[in-house]
Amino acid sequence: MKSYEQQYRAKLTSPDHAMEHVRNGDTIIYGMSIAQPPALLAALANRARHGGVSGLKMYTFLPRDPAARTVLSPDLADIIEHHSWFVTAADRDSVKVGLNYHVPSYLHQIPQLVEDYMETDVAMATVSPMDKAGFFSLGTANDYFSTAARTCKKLILEVNNAMPRVFGDSFIHISEVTAVVENHVPLMELPPSNAKPEDDIIGPAIAALIPDGATIQLGIGNVPNAVARYLMNHADLGIHSEMFTEGMVDLIENGVATGAQKSIHPHKHVFTTAAGTKRMYEFMNDNPSIESYSAAHVCSPAVIAKNTKMISINSVLEVDLLGQANAEHLEGATFSGTGGQLDFVRGAFASKGGKSFLAFYATAKGGTISRVVPQLPPGAVVTTPRADTHYLATEYGIIDLKGKSTRERALAIISIAAPQFRDDLTRAAEDMYLI
Repeated sequence: MKSYEQQYRAKLTSPDHAMEHVRNGDTIIYGMSIAQPPALLAALANRARHGGVSGLKMYTFLPRDPAARTVLSPDLADIIEHHSWFVTAADRDSVKVGLNYHVPSYLHQIPQLVEDYMETDVAMATVSPMDKAGFFSLGTANDYFSTAARTCKKLILEVNNAMPRVFGDSFIHISEVTAVVENHVPLMELPPSNAKPEDDIIGPAIAALIPDGATIQLGIGNVPNAVARYLMNHADLGIHSEMFTEGMVDLIENGVATGAQKSIHPHKHVFTTAAGTKRMYEFMNDNPSIESYSAAHVCSPAVIAKNTKMISINSVLEVDLLGQANAEHLEGATFSGTGGQLDFVRGAFASKGGKSFLAFYATAKGGTISRVVPQLPPGAVVTTPRADTHYLATEYGIIDLKGKSTRERALAIISIAAPQFRDDLTRAAEDMYLI
């Protein structure tokens, strides 16, 4: 029997040769966000462009720039039918004009979709180097890929020394792998955006409602990151989050996040995907306090609810007077996706002592547009239904909608709108027979 190193050497090949495993009509799943395999994607795009393969279906979540320049190139749209469970700037325009497609999904259900509703021919992602026991770590992206890796017909891994080795249910053995390529390049970095003045109003206001010993989830966006900055005086916070972020590193390094009071996974910082800077990736590497699990576990509302004092903080694009929140549709087109927002909204509220916050700036485009609207526009997507919405937060205040009548909800929502829009919103509420 070959040693692990011998198996590795036997399966090591070039990206071009690895992509010869792809056949016409194959369904391919590739790694999410930072775990996109750039060398493999470039080789596949090259093969497709030169007539080597056709009729492909590809799936991912949060495509980033390497995909935009390769498999998402418009000239390949007739060869590669690309699908995203969460749309980004990389594919937003192509989805808008019908060159590629969005698959609406709750993040916790995507592993089940992969296993029960799809037949995956090829799965490929960037992983950490193999350890002495023959295992690769999925690093920044467990999410749906751990399921795809274990259910696909062919598994192709792109090894990168920069990908952190992460614990939890994050390991793939060399015996499960079809082919390996090496591509030691810097991982994509996504540093936090520059803070806006509103962040320094909303951040501390939400932080003041988070008790010591709470377990937190932070979503994408400025406001969740701002909340992390204002938690530095808290004690014994836990982390159970779809995304591991730069702000969480600060909380751990400063002894604020210890996980000591967590109900499940005590003393462990749990996530399913991560994106940040080189500093964060190095902090994650071989850190036994950090564990990743499938989105089916991390984002399951039932699992989330097992954490006592679970606090969920996410961003939305707009909210209407009924309390419906849209986080994924903008100006008539798909902007992002549902992701794990509703998973955590529901899980946090079901948690003993839990709270969910949906935060947003009250206006857009220099104060000319209100993000509080009478009704969501026709065709807009309801990410969080009105009966699920708990706390709403803007720079004008925080409100709790649970248990309120439609009249009370409308008045409360108007109170956190920008002042210049409140009269019009009040008239609209009267026309809608809400007040």
